[in-house]
Amino acid sequence: MDEAERIGRFRGEHGLASLIDVHTHFMPANVMDKVWKYFDAAGPLVGRPWPITYRHDEDERVATLRSFGVSRFTSMLYPHRPEMAAWLNAWSAQFAARTPDCLHTATFYPEPGAADYVAAALADGVRVFKSHIQVGDYDPNDPLLDQVWGMLADSGVPTVIHCGSGPAPGTHTGPKPIVSLLQRFPDLSLIIAHMGMPEYGDFLDLAERYPRVYLDTTMAFTDFAEEDAPFPVDELPRLGELRSKILLGSDFPNIPYGYVHQLESLERVAPDSAWLRAVCHDNAAALFDTV
Repeated sequence: MDEAERIGRFRGEHGLASLIDVHTHFMPANVMDKVWKYFDAAGPLVGRPWPITYRHDEDERVATLRSFGVSRFTSMLYPHRPEMAAWLNAWSAQFAARTPDCLHTATFYPEPGAADYVAAALADGVRVFKSHIQVGDYDPNDPLLDQVWGMLADSGVPTVIHCGSGPAPGTHTGPKPIVSLLQRFPDLSLIIAHMGMPEYGDFLDLAERYPRVYLDTTMAFTDFAEEDAPFPVDELPRLGELRSKILLGSDFPNIPYGYVHQLESLERVAPDSAWLRAVCHDNAAALFDTV
């Protein structure tokens, strides 16, 4: 049985007509190549190899997600320096235009002009933003982002934010900067990437406290993540309590295992099939008003 058939069986067993994945990566080819080179060399950073399972061209990657029954996905992309975000946003708008099942994605960086290109993206109908605190190495509370966060809070457009300290801590990772950010902008819609790995409990607290804070499952509960950043057993009951605040994310294509493993890992911790339907489809469908 190939992977698409295994995923089809998973969907059938849990009553899922399709999946919505809020954390997939599509970028300009030259940027994706550099990301893959980073992961190729990430062994010393994470202490073990990180092979890219789906190292294919863009069309094949889109076709692969569709074969898995993913009806909506994102094009998570992120700058690591100034004067890069606007260019990435222009590419992403074109990608979304030619890929109707992609949720139009944009990004930002603390720099003069950030508010202008974020406002332009919002006017263009962007559905989700990506903020990568670790790779960008910036403080989310940088004053250069105050207008950006204000616009995002007013618009309700979610931001998938990599702010946990996995796979390696950064200068501004961890819950403390996000606590400060939400104290200043309590209406922000944030999707905490990787369930906040490895500070799971702290980020579960924020999802519990703030109505518009969610978490995505990206890499969480997988064998790869459990080796270095196991999800605390005593926090597992909270997954059921927060079932409406958790969204499927995968990190496709930049994962060192098959896509089906993320789903099977969720199956291991799921309290019931209704939870899987909420996490793998219904919560994102409600958040993004899609199917």
